[in-house]
Amino acid sequence: MQKTSSRLLALLSLLQAHRDWSGDDLAERLDITPRTVRRDIDRLRELGYPIRAFKGPFGGYRLDAGSQLPPLLFDDGQAVALALALQSVATNSTIGEDAVRALSTVRQVMPPRLSRRIDMLQVTAVQPPEATGNASQAGTQLLMELSRAIHAHEELRFDYGDLAEAPTAATPAEHPRRTHPHHLITWRGHWYLLAWDLDRDDWRTFRADHIRPRTPTGPRFTPRDLPGDDVAAFVTGRFRGTDGATADWPCRGEVLLNLPAQAVAPFVQDGIVEELTPDRCRLTLGSWSWTGLAATIGRFDTDIQVIGPPQLTTAFAELAERYARAASLS
Repeated sequence: MQKTSSRLLALLSLLQAHRDWSGDDLAERLDITPRTVRRDIDRLRELGYPIRAFKGPFGGYRLDAGSQLPPLLFDDGQAVALALALQSVATNSTIGEDAVRALSTVRQVMPPRLSRRIDMLQVTAVQPPEATGNASQAGTQLLMELSRAIHAHEELRFDYGDLAEAPTAATPAEHPRRTHPHHLITWRGHWYLLAWDLDRDDWRTFRADHIRPRTPTGPRFTPRDLPGDDVAAFVTGRFRGTDGATADWPCRGEVLLNLPAQAVAPFVQDGIVEELTPDRCRLTLGSWSWTGLAATIGRFDTDIQVIGPPQLTTAFAELAERYARAASLS
């Protein structure tokens, strides 16, 4: 039987890798008794892991999200993948500083055998020429503030303009913009807030890095419907022709990704990334072919839900068959 410390790590790894576990399944996987499982679960709870027990014919244990981030456990492959992902976004001005600090934290606790692998696999993120020197400076804290106001349906007041031109006594800020925030999106390397402008009585898009929020936020509001009820189509129509973008791809599809918008945005230049929840986003992207579009979307290491059109679903199925044949021949 494993020692208690190593057994707890193995138990935690199972709970992180699978949504629900029965006590009997955990006992069988760890070669211990159900009573020992219950005791180990209690130890993990004492360490701050929010493990919930649920009853019923399929009852068992579930690792839920808590109010604080407890220590995480990664296997070798996950640790290397995490470090490489952080390297790839470290040069992105939106979350670059946070990514660098996170990478330093992860690398500090890595065993030497893994840190050597990371040193041999250095990643440099290269922006397309048209995006060079044009990256959004919206910081993580600002994006979180905007996202919170959106999901809370709270009126958002802010000063709007170049952050390098902060108001002074000689040049006071203009009357703050009053908005009902609707969505956070990205377009060609920039974050934008899509909102209903209360003073102009119309929809507006605001560069996030030009927003200086005022506190406190205003009263709650009932969200209004966006024209056409399609964020990607609305924003694409607003931006078409204003920045040299060509939105008329012959193949354009829409999917849901189980990733934060901030993790997807750095890799999307000619598409729309729309935040839905802190860990889920909608991606609208175009390509010259449906299989090319499916392959591009498939690079994101997460589950993918196709919203449409049917041609994109068919392309994913064709790629799956093609990859399966390749795997069987290898």
